[in-house]
Amino acid sequence: MEPRPDHGETSYHGSGQLAVCKALITGVDSGIGRAVAIAFARGGANVAINYHPDEESDAQEVVKLIVTAGRKAITLPADIRSQAACEEVVGKAFEQLGGLDLLVNNAAYQQSKANILKITDEQFDRTFKTNVYHVFRFSKAAIPHLPPGASIINTVSVNSYDPGEELIDYAATKAAILNLTKGMAKQLAKKGIRVNAVALGPVWTPLQVAGG
Repeated sequence: MEPRPDHGETSYHGSGQLAVCKALITGVDSGIGRAVAIAFARGGANVAINYHPDEESDAQEVVKLIVTAGRKAITLPADIRSQAACEEVVGKAFEQLGGLDLLVNNAAYQQSKANILKITDEQFDRTFKTNVYHVFRFSKAAIPHLPPGASIINTVSVNSYDPGEELIDYAATKAAILNLTKGMAKQLAKKGIRVNAVALGPVWTPLQVAGG
């Protein structure tokens, strides 16, 4: 990408606020997920990272940054459109980290289409399975492992409530995740687990230059 995105590689230092925490983050090879992984590691957390297998070289760059911060990095490549893959990633993260305190559901798929008639069923299905189903499945798999004080953080978007006219299916997934977040927050508060969403505006990631 030109210019290269700034994920905090040189600017973010951290303050140790996440010392001894164990985190699992999806969609970590680039963009928001990469920035979160860097921030968490420099905050003191050991981090398990999930990413699509095609993005191995980018993921290894993130691994180096986590290790340089003095923290443990666990790589869990997987196409997370299936229930089995989601459950396997969470299980491996819990086992290899020795616990789980933070789950960040961030992975997303997006294809820009100016005309709804150009959105195929295949694209619509892939967008929902990647963006919404993985939040539901990762959360369900992680909740039995999360202690009181743990957090689930979901990446949503300004598109959650102000959909871009060329991102109809993507925006619908972000609205669904926002609603899931609110519902889970009410339910899991009783267990001492916080559920929050971060709603972002435009971010310079590969989604922008590759049409998704």
